Amino acid sequence: MLKPGVLNRRIAGEVINRLERKGLRLVGLKMMQISSELASKHYAEHKEKPFFGELCSYITSAPVVAMVWEGDDCVTIVRKVVGATKPSEAAPGTIRGDFCAHTNYNVIHASDSDESAAREIGLFFKDEEIFNWEDSLKDWI
Repeated sequence: MLKPGVLNRRIAGEVINRLERKGLRLVGLKMMQISSELASKHYAEHKEKPFFGELCSYITSAPVVAMVWEGDDCVTIVRKVVGATKPSEAAPGTIRGDFCAHTNYNVIHASDSDESAAREIGLFFKDEEIFNWEDSLKDWI
């Protein structure tokens, strides 16, 4: 998910392009305004942490771009392209390493497991909003 900072900084295309160039297949994409209720569900595992309110406030402050990507070892690859959660630990060349300065205003969310990805996709997408299309370049990537 591209968080509000990406849209405000007008770098959505550049961030998406990095995932495309890696060879991942975009199968779901939509811009949406997240409600407080949906934010609470999305960040449920952080509910008791002191930064929970800030997470929810930021993610609901402006539209986000929700995405579904597919590919071999997709979660692992996306996490490497995205970089460490803490911007100070994110390597240059990663999305967070190049575009983040503050953890509280992270520019992107990436699922940390296949199980988390399935749960999060279910929060943001209906089945008919996911497109299984044939990638004619799949043998080259």
